Amino acid sequence: MSMSAAAPWVVLAAYCAVTWWVTPRSVDSRQFFDGRTRSGAAPGVLLVALSAAVTWIFAKSITNAADLAYAFGLTGGLGYGLYYLSFAVAGVAIYLLRTRGGYRSLAHFLVGKYGVVCARLFLLTVAFRLFNEVWSNTKVMALFFGPEGSGAYWLSAAAITAFTVSYAWSGGMRASLMTDRVQTVLAFVLLGVVLAVLFPGLESKGLPEVSDSVRQAGLTFCLLALVQVFSYPFHDPVLTDRGFLNPPRQMLKSFLLAGVLSGGFIVLFSVIGLYAKSFGLPANPATSVPAAFGLVMMLVFNAIMLLSGGSTIDSTFTSVAKLTARDWNASSGEPDARHMSRGRMAVIAIAVLGNLPLFTIYLGDRAGPAIIAATTISGTMVMGFAPIFLLPWLKPAGPLSFHLAFWPGLAFGVLRTVETFAKVQIFPADLALGVGKYALDLGVNLYGLLICTAGYLLGAALAPRRHAVAVPAE
Repeated sequence: MSMSAAAPWVVLAAYCAVTWWVTPRSVDSRQFFDGRTRSGAAPGVLLVALSAAVTWIFAKSITNAADLAYAFGLTGGLGYGLYYLSFAVAGVAIYLLRTRGGYRSLAHFLVGKYGVVCARLFLLTVAFRLFNEVWSNTKVMALFFGPEGSGAYWLSAAAITAFTVSYAWSGGMRASLMTDRVQTVLAFVLLGVVLAVLFPGLESKGLPEVSDSVRQAGLTFCLLALVQVFSYPFHDPVLTDRGFLNPPRQMLKSFLLAGVLSGGFIVLFSVIGLYAKSFGLPANPATSVPAAFGLVMMLVFNAIMLLSGGSTIDSTFTSVAKLTARDWNASSGEPDARHMSRGRMAVIAIAVLGNLPLFTIYLGDRAGPAIIAATTISGTMVMGFAPIFLLPWLKPAGPLSFHLAFWPGLAFGVLRTVETFAKVQIFPADLALGVGKYALDLGVNLYGLLICTAGYLLGAALAPRRHAVAVPAE
């Protein structure tokens, strides 16, 4: 094996060694689900902030940030960074749920306010999101070891998955928090190395020039991010589960700090896309830029992808364990050994099932990519979550409000997905707002959000009196 082929495996071995070193070897049920210390203390502000930050600096996200900056210039990276306002939106919403209602999880709140059926519809939606997080991050990381479908690609995907399962299975949320802390620090150090190499060249060359139409298309994407940020965070339990680990005031501080850290990381990483565009490098800057600098830079990028992707996958496994063992039955009491056993079984199941979409590459050049792309839930599908979680203090709102917000949003998202991947026109062009490829998405999301909110309010107005007061929290 050549040095260039062996080097990524050395990086992987180092990543595994450091991660395993900080992973707790055995935990009790409260540590497994709530991230407590052995003495029962809640995790601190900084620990939750670092963990929440790195779980949103996932491999797919930093690749997207670089690609958007490459496509739209400065507004592309800034637009993707706007999605990290999700931390403020989710933090404030969860703070109010906990302080006003005493709720201990989103599932606990949904059952109390809207009923079991509504809660389970929500959980099915986020389960699909978690399913997609597994294969999408595994794929991005494995591509640094070899071309898609190669032996090195499959071996690395299996190794990364197996290692992540090993410590997520044993340590749950506590292991996720402890490893996230180290992964965040290392990721920022490596990003600093990358920027130190790129900035001199970019400063001398200058920011890439883009046409007015491209700049306006980038601004359209920024507006899309601002619209989706009101609903997007609530369908990601990797984020929202961390909203219930420490006391409400500390949680809010953690989330605001996490938003600054992760959003700043993403915007800074988008400099890679700007560099590639300025110097005329090929598309896919997360690969073309390190290739232009040689093996050492490629290894630094490889390490960043492993750190970001690994942290997201272990957090995904932890959220699946909680969803299966506790949230599905709206268990708000103290977790016990039965919950932990059930959660560990779920970790193994999602590790296998979550990577199955990778095999669609063998269905043909068209079928494989199309199936994988079609499984990704866009922020459009969950637009109805905005009024469900941001307007729950309207006392008459109940199950009817939930359904009149949830189903229109899901329908808009499904239709938009079909339209995109089947290449058929469903929404009229007049619905578009702005310029460029995201103009129709902006129109669909803005008008769709208004429809979902109107549906929620209509449901509150039509609700029978028996739904006038939410079931009190336990």
